[in-house]
Amino acid sequence: MRYVTSNEPVKIDRLVPGGQGIGTLENGQKIFLWNVLPNEIATEFTITKKKSKYLEGIANKIENENSHRIPPRDNCFLSTSPFQIMDYDYELDQKAELLQEVFQQNNLAIPVTKVQTDLHDFYYRNKMEYSLYWDLDSEKIRLAFHQRGSHRKIPIENSSLERPEIFKKAQEIIASLNTNNEQARNFQSLLLRANQNGEISGGLYENGKPHPSFKNLTDKILGYEYSYSPNGFFQINLPVYEMALQEIKQHITTNKVLDLYAGVGTIGLSVARDKDLTLVEIDKSAYSELEKNADNIGHPVLAKSEEALDFITPDQTVILDPPRAGCDHKLIKKLLEVRPEKIIYLSCNPATQARDVKLLSEKYQIEKVVPYNFFPRTPHLENLIILS
Repeated sequence: MRYVTSNEPVKIDRLVPGGQGIGTLENGQKIFLWNVLPNEIATEFTITKKKSKYLEGIANKIENENSHRIPPRDNCFLSTSPFQIMDYDYELDQKAELLQEVFQQNNLAIPVTKVQTDLHDFYYRNKMEYSLYWDLDSEKIRLAFHQRGSHRKIPIENSSLERPEIFKKAQEIIASLNTNNEQARNFQSLLLRANQNGEISGGLYENGKPHPSFKNLTDKILGYEYSYSPNGFFQINLPVYEMALQEIKQHITTNKVLDLYAGVGTIGLSVARDKDLTLVEIDKSAYSELEKNADNIGHPVLAKSEEALDFITPDQTVILDPPRAGCDHKLIKKLLEVRPEKIIYLSCNPATQARDVKLLSEKYQIEKVVPYNFFPRTPHLENLIILS
């Protein structure tokens, strides 16, 4: 659609779980806006999406600014980290409220504790994927991100989420491309990853060519070393991830442990390597790394977690860390049927986690809820729920 700018004032009632602010237009239609905080009035906004019952957009001018509003660090903040507009304590409070709202929507009476953080709200990401932008004025390639909600690219001068080594390497690669008079249209993106020692791996994805294999990196988590591919799944914020793992370890109460959606094995192998441990993963690349990381510890299984149901037994602790879609209904049904002693559920999407936990609450009690700010300055939240 063609973007339209409106000057109708709209008051923002609150933030919603997706991260936008919600308000009501004069005609009663709801609007979801970025770049707003509760109780502010957006006096000008650009509409980016029209639906029959609501609009989405980006606020351009604000009146009655929230006292917690601060200037964003990056010109690309709406693309990468729209919560840069609020002070960090307020972000933590808002995320706790949003998590509480998700629980209430699923009829779960769960009190939410303070969101856990290591207080590092910038320069925490160990992975970043950049777009490449062709600057017509300079006839040079520039680093870019996609504008939120569109395919339009926004060139960037700085970015404060990723580790500084990553942005520095990205700039060096762009400078080399420009020296060689390359064209941005030849490249899909630039992916870079850094380990905790600042070693970098990754590179360019070229259009029309298979994605290259990059050199593996290694990192230590709770003292154990793990190998992983830069373009595979591995946690973005390791210090906060370790905080969650330390909490999980306290709740391993059985000798038998089943780690579903195991990835390269960082949960099970960090918290239960001294147990009778089974780790299930379907992605072949991740499974290959899992086997290396296990190094004859535990029992790696190449299978879909929702089809590895025969591994679930009553005398187990089951660890769940599913993708954003949550757990398959077949898995939930099997857990309710077999009733393993403990379920430890870590999720990057509290909405689908709440849906699953509501079903599990038929036979399980919620022992503890601990939210973690794995992704500061973004609307995303990782949440841990212990069920027994």
